Amino acid sequence: MENKNTQIYGLRSVIEAIDSQETLSKVYLQRGLTGASSYELIKKLKKKSIEISYVPVEKLNRLTPKNHQGVVATISPINFLSISDLSELIESKPKSISLLILDQLSDVRNFGAIVRTAECTAIDCIIIQSSGSAPVNGDTIKTSSGAVFNVPICKVSHIKDAIFLLKQHDIKIFGASEKAEKNIFETKFGKSQAIVMGSEGKGLSGSVIKLCDQLIRIPLHGKIESLNVSVACGTILYEMIRQKKY
Repeated sequence: MENKNTQIYGLRSVIEAIDSQETLSKVYLQRGLTGASSYELIKKLKKKSIEISYVPVEKLNRLTPKNHQGVVATISPINFLSISDLSELIESKPKSISLLILDQLSDVRNFGAIVRTAECTAIDCIIIQSSGSAPVNGDTIKTSSGAVFNVPICKVSHIKDAIFLLKQHDIKIFGASEKAEKNIFETKFGKSQAIVMGSEGKGLSGSVIKLCDQLIRIPLHGKIESLNVSVACGTILYEMIRQKKY
């Protein structure tokens, strides 16, 4: 499947894309770039919570041989939900909602595999953080088998903001952690909950763990101490759906 991201470059082009409400998935900005237009761009990027990667000019030259003026960006193939959109989605499903929160998960292929599983288990929305999360690009689309176009994805400035919102709606937060006392088969899932999965190497961040209502784990019976995060996520989601539907 082809990469459906569109690359744009040039200060004014990127500023116009932001003003036109295009969804930028990544912005590469030349280190040490100065001038009124660059300051205007940075201000708009920060206001929109768009991730900026400051890179040497050689990196930009590899991205495009054209006159990039110190900035190259990619337009996301999907439109992300805002936190206010997420609030409306929750209010539209008062009886039952299933959400998936990804805490700093950065591997594109794991992300794509998780999105695919989320679509198969009827997850209502996936919540990711603006910075530090895997981008939605051609690899994501391919690995998810196109599921990124079927599952709403909400991008928030901080994962904690989303969790606070969910708690206001009495949605229980389950955090996946190897340190949990109860495993998923000893856990009672309800009609509405959110599952939080951590990053590949570090797992859940300490601040997110503190906000979880309950930690859960997958029982392991071999010598390996952990599962791949996409496999772990699929295992948890299918136990959740088994309890809800069977």
